[in-house]
Amino acid sequence: MDDCIFCKIVRGEVPSKKVYEDDEVLGFQDIRPLAPVHFMLVPKKHIPSLADAAADDAGVLGRMLTLSGKLAREQGSPDGYRTIINSGRIGRQDVMHLHMHVIGGPQPLGAMMPKSNA
Repeated sequence: MDDCIFCKIVRGEVPSKKVYEDDEVLGFQDIRPLAPVHFMLVPKKHIPSLADAAADDAGVLGRMLTLSGKLAREQGSPDGYRTIINSGRIGRQDVMHLHMHVIGGPQPLGAMMPKSNA
């Protein structure tokens, strides 16, 4: 997509701090990190959201998941990490190109969401 910021990063039109690249996946540092380790993994193919992924996208999605641990360790989160994929408006997806946040660091992360009494 011409106006998609992540497609522009994949094509090299917008600079990024790459942590990984292969034929299907690009990994780069988040521009507003929430933790000492915070990078994104995106499929090079434009998939708007996880809800839009097709059966033939399963390989690249699996690749992103399996890469997350290896890259988290390499980036400084050896004892665990969090993966987040927001999907759609309700899921607070802000860029409509499927992307996985990988967040971690040397210290435990805080709660993802406040506990509810419901």
